[in-house]
Amino acid sequence: MSYVDRTFSISDEDVMMEGAYVVHHRPPIKEVALSVCLLVSGVLGIAFGILMAADRVGGDRTHGVFFALLGSVLFIPGFYYSRIAYYAYKGYKGFSFANIPAV
Repeated sequence: MSYVDRTFSISDEDVMMEGAYVVHHRPPIKEVALSVCLLVSGVLGIAFGILMAADRVGGDRTHGVFFALLGSVLFIPGFYYSRIAYYAYKGYKGFSFANIPAV
């Protein structure tokens, strides 16, 4: 008796079966909301950090620089994933909501 691996075999029965999987083209709401929140909080962090460093509001200049650095750490992934979500929504070639990681 010989072993036959039928894991990757395609037969007529496999082709006739419909509905093996369902593709959803809806945007991932939670992921897009998180990326927009990261973007907005990053922009606010950078702006307030620069204002704090320039006017020395809320402490010395170091606090403002740290706040601006923290804002930039939030801004970078927020901008990246918001841009992917925007281009996927507009239908640009090469951009998909599947490129945004799940939360």
